[in-house]
Amino acid sequence: MPTMSDVVESTEPKAHARIVYLGPVSPHWEVYGDWGDRQTLDEFRARVLARLVLLPREDPQFRRNRERIVRDAERENITIEWDLGLPTSAPAAEPAAEVEPAAESGDVAEPVSDDVAESADAAPAAEADAGDDTA
Repeated sequence: MPTMSDVVESTEPKAHARIVYLGPVSPHWEVYGDWGDRQTLDEFRARVLARLVLLPREDPQFRRNRERIVRDAERENITIEWDLGLPTSAPAAEPAAEVEPAAESGDVAEPVSDDVAESADAAPAAEADAGDDTA
């Protein structure tokens, strides 16, 4: 007789939903159904929005409700994806990779700070020349 640990449930998900943080102004969240049964997704969306629509992601209640939503999705056999609007570490590395090829091509614009420093150096020299003429 199989025990509970021996039973493996391998059913395909019924649907997939993306839960997206819209920003600090209410409504904070939107739920998009990527694929699956429309009725199942609509019912799931209504439950998710009931739990999240007035909560920003920084609210302590959000963490508790997020866990409830994850359990609800598991119970309904819906895969979910969270887009919290937070930057990830991977895109931070991409701009550095983009700068290197431009430096190799020779088409590099000078930084603004260097231009400002050069004009600041030129101004005292002009004042020194003007001071020599009057003395």
